[in-house]
Amino acid sequence: MTYYISPRFLNTLAVHITKNFLDLPNVRVPLILGIHGRKGEGKSFQCELVFQKMKINVVHISGAELESPDAGDPARLVRLRYREAAELVRVQGKMTVLMINDLDAGAGRFDGGTQYTVNTQLVNGTLMNIADNPTNVQLPGSYDERPIQRIPILVTGNDLSTLYAPLIRDGRMVKFYWEPDRSDRLGIVSGIFEGDRLSTAEIEKLVDLYPKQSIDFFSALRSRIYDEQIQRFIHDIGLERVSQRVVNSKEGPPTFPKPDFNFEHLQGHAQALIMEQDRVRQMRLVREYNQGLGRSQLADEPDVSPLPSTPAPPSVPPSASTSTPSTPSTAAEQPDHAGLNGASARLDPEVCEQVQRLVNQGCCIGLEHVDARRFRMNSWQSGPSITAGSGREAIAQLEQSLAQYPKEYVRIIGIDPASKTRVMEVMVQRPS
Repeated sequence: MTYYISPRFLNTLAVHITKNFLDLPNVRVPLILGIHGRKGEGKSFQCELVFQKMKINVVHISGAELESPDAGDPARLVRLRYREAAELVRVQGKMTVLMINDLDAGAGRFDGGTQYTVNTQLVNGTLMNIADNPTNVQLPGSYDERPIQRIPILVTGNDLSTLYAPLIRDGRMVKFYWEPDRSDRLGIVSGIFEGDRLSTAEIEKLVDLYPKQSIDFFSALRSRIYDEQIQRFIHDIGLERVSQRVVNSKEGPPTFPKPDFNFEHLQGHAQALIMEQDRVRQMRLVREYNQGLGRSQLADEPDVSPLPSTPAPPSVPPSASTSTPSTPSTAAEQPDHAGLNGASARLDPEVCEQVQRLVNQGCCIGLEHVDARRFRMNSWQSGPSITAGSGREAIAQLEQSLAQYPKEYVRIIGIDPASKTRVMEVMVQRPS
């Protein structure tokens, strides 16, 4: 596979790395280069290609290493890896860089639910200290007066604004926003499909057909083409023999012929990938499980999330229902809003209607509660389920459950029994 390096990317990294190894009079050179941009655009991979082309050494740190149960370990790790890179320059006589991948994931703050730990503070402070004194980086418990080699630091991230603001100021960090233009995308995608008998016109058509997709979309698309052959391979040898045939087999690793890379075939798999992306966005599970409080939960009105699939049956006046006997309906299927009027002196009428809607659609109804402290962290606890054959019975059970949590936030959730997914959330009680 022929790999493509963007000229803009290559020039930016080459200038930053080289400038940090030069002694320029009366010039203050920022030590850190922050490469940021959308997910999946190949920031880290482009960096690796530049390092190979320049024939320089790299010492890596992952953003996942910047947190630890022992306070101070990540900051000590940063200093240790920096000094390790300086020692490589002294011993091997080659340029060396310190590469920190996904710094925002390890040291950034995304919302109110992200904890700001002692380690986060120490990592930010350590990087600031190294940027200000790049030749005097000490390990805890020891002090060496001899200056060490200055080592340029490269960091990648999706959103550098989540980092500590003094760390990313211009004197310490140069910012480079990586967004491949059309020529970059054509070069990278051509390298991905090199040797797959796609013409230049087909590569251009593929890139122009999906302009909003990131670079890793095209890499995943090529990988998906091989799924058909692997599925056929598994079917031919049998599931029970896959492990024996693939791992430590005397026959050697299995080989596959070149798949069908015609444009129509690629387009079909691309649409399947896009459908999966849309499905993830529509499920919105991150809102239910990971995010902090939504706007509706902070408002005074009840938190009502409408059902996305089947709408509630419209309310029909009694006169209209008697004048159209040809429309069959049962009492359980009708919302019976009139019957719910005054059903609860404690619950809002809109909440009562939502409960009735959940009962009519056959959804399971659960209850969640949380105190004021856990409410700020969006850490809900499960409560009793509501099982009733009618909306009035469900409202009565709900009122009995509310009496158990008089000083807590309470919400009900509707769950589709077929897909096991949440289809509605309604806040029914807020402590005064």
